[in-house]
Amino acid sequence: MANSPKSQALSQEARAILNSKFSRRALVAGAGALGGAALLTSCGSGDDAASGSGSVRWGNWPLYLDYDDESQLYPTLEAFMESTGITAEYFEDYNDNDEFFGKVQAQLKIKEDIGYDIVTPTDWMAARWIRLGYTQQFDKSNIPNAGNLLETLASPSYDPNREYTMTWQGIMGGFGWNAEKVPNGIRTLDELFAPANKGKIIVLTEMRDTIGVILLSQGVDLQTVTEDQFMNAVDFMEGKIKDGWIRGVKGNEYAEDLTAGDAVAVIGWSGDMFILKDEYDGKFDFAIPESGGTISGDNLVIPYTASAEAKVNAEKLINWYYDPAIAAEVAAYVNYVTPVKGAQAEMEKIDPDLAASEFIFPSEKTLANLSVFRSLTPAEESTWTEAFQKAAGN
Repeated sequence: MANSPKSQALSQEARAILNSKFSRRALVAGAGALGGAALLTSCGSGDDAASGSGSVRWGNWPLYLDYDDESQLYPTLEAFMESTGITAEYFEDYNDNDEFFGKVQAQLKIKEDIGYDIVTPTDWMAARWIRLGYTQQFDKSNIPNAGNLLETLASPSYDPNREYTMTWQGIMGGFGWNAEKVPNGIRTLDELFAPANKGKIIVLTEMRDTIGVILLSQGVDLQTVTEDQFMNAVDFMEGKIKDGWIRGVKGNEYAEDLTAGDAVAVIGWSGDMFILKDEYDGKFDFAIPESGGTISGDNLVIPYTASAEAKVNAEKLINWYYDPAIAAEVAAYVNYVTPVKGAQAEMEKIDPDLAASEFIFPSEKTLANLSVFRSLTPAEESTWTEAFQKAAGN
């Protein structure tokens, strides 16, 4: 496969995400001297939780909040409850954007409670929520720390005044692998599809990451990708599935395939791989492809079905996580891009070694090797998603 020359500058949003700096390491939760009261948590469905006075329900992705294995609690969320008196219920209910949206869309259409007061869609899906009128406008008086949002993230195309979204973390898509089974690592698509990996490869259900990585390897600029180029990449993926190279197209559960030994290589997300690397003593690793990786952001959004009181509580929760010290605590665990000004200085107090990591403070070379998938029209989103899902076997 041909490598993609970086002939165009990164979009404002891509550079903004990367310039925000990030880190992720599975530190023993509580490194920032956070503690607190008991926490109501669940990995089940948010639909089972009743919305009530003094509570907030948050639907998020797995491996996406600081977690203490010993107590099985989330220290920064405990500290939030102790500080505010608000009961927080946390649900690791995101597997991929389309799946989650499909679960709540029917209730959204009829304005029924969806079981969450905060959700965490990726940029393109957040744009859909806003376009369909499914979000509530923030009362920024409840989010004074919103001023800590990096200036370069302040005006994304889908929410130019940040009235409906606040960035949670930024995401890098690339290659992950089992370092014991693939000791030389993976940095090209040809290396991903090496004979030894046949039948043990997983790719993401997130279309823009999986097809984005394939397109970049084919020399295609993600900001100008055409339908013909996109469909060619989909055909490539479909061929690899039919020929038995790809064992599955999965959301966040791809980590389970890796840890179980059913997969040895993935198109996956940086943060997930770094957590696995730490938890399994270096058994797993991640790299941005030589031809380029993807970059996007997840966003904190309040559904328009949340009650007035729950909305205020949700805004207070957002404000909490925009405190630089709290943001650093989370970033040290999740190892994704943090959007909060001042978090870098706080990170130095947690672990100075993180400042030396290329994945924490990317160089210009790294910045130039990550791309945002261009915005799609509603018609393109429908047609392209249908083609991808069909190729994936859905």
